[in-house]
Amino acid sequence: MEAPDIVVPVRELSVNQPLRYALRSWAANLPHRRVWIVGYRPTWAAGVEHIPTVQDGTKYQNTTAAVRAACEHPEVSSTFLLCNDDFFVMDPVEEMPVLHRGPLRQVEAYYATRGNGKYLRGLRETRDWLTSLGHTDLLSYELHVPLPVEKKAMLAVLDAGAHLDVLHKRTAYGVINGLGGEQVEDVKVMHRGPNFPRHIPFLSTMPDSFSNGSVGTLIRRSFARPCRYERPGSR
Repeated sequence: MEAPDIVVPVRELSVNQPLRYALRSWAANLPHRRVWIVGYRPTWAAGVEHIPTVQDGTKYQNTTAAVRAACEHPEVSSTFLLCNDDFFVMDPVEEMPVLHRGPLRQVEAYYATRGNGKYLRGLRETRDWLTSLGHTDLLSYELHVPLPVEKKAMLAVLDAGAHLDVLHKRTAYGVINGLGGEQVEDVKVMHRGPNFPRHIPFLSTMPDSFSNGSVGTLIRRSFARPCRYERPGSR
């Protein structure tokens, strides 16, 4: 069975060092066929496929447009791994498992303690929409790890949920398609300290934790050598 492509939406940044190290980690540890950068491709990136997109909306609208562009592109593999540019695979995996964050109600309760911004509003709108479709016992798939995605199924979800301002597309896709999977804690590291998840081979960072934190130091040490997705001599 052929390995899936990797699809990574990328916003406009001049250098994007997290993406450089994410690519190194995927080249080393995540079986795949090709990498598709959707949106902005840094000048140092080489050996990757590129789908340009217009980024004139909110970050949620821009990433949704990027995922749609990948799903509509005829050369992207029928099943791909949806990543962010700060997803790091720290150890080899034979095949990307389906992972989820647990009951959506618990994730909602967590974010409700942190304010009432667009993300939480989108979570609740997505929850209400999925419930109206008859889905119960909802799971959240809003993890900072690669998600296996089938193009036609995701495109159907994006079309059906297009009326939502902030569609939680990973969750909507997982629930509507009954993905199931294994529950894990999210691996996003938001602080500079040394305590972060090490029990599964995935990590994700914030700009500060990548640049100044212990997690960033570990990632840069783990993937110190350039990979096939970088132009020789680029920095």
